[in-house]
Amino acid sequence: MFIVDEPIAAAIRKAYVESGELSAAVEVRRLFLGITDNVQARQCARTIAGRQPLSPPPSKKPRACRTRSSMR
Repeated sequence: MFIVDEPIAAAIRKAYVESGELSAAVEVRRLFLGITDNVQARQCARTIAGRQPLSPPPSKKPRACRTRSSMR
């Protein structure tokens, strides 16, 4: 298991879209030296390319809070 940040995922997605699965697998192996198997690299490339970036969380509207003085 490993963590992929957004710039790395974007580079892998770009390689996958522009040049195909094998190029994305090469990019995975270049970025993650611990992955030495092409089958595993292709599987990781497919998984990373299939995921979309997380959308930003919805902004919360500030709530008016009651104070002790307003409760009297």
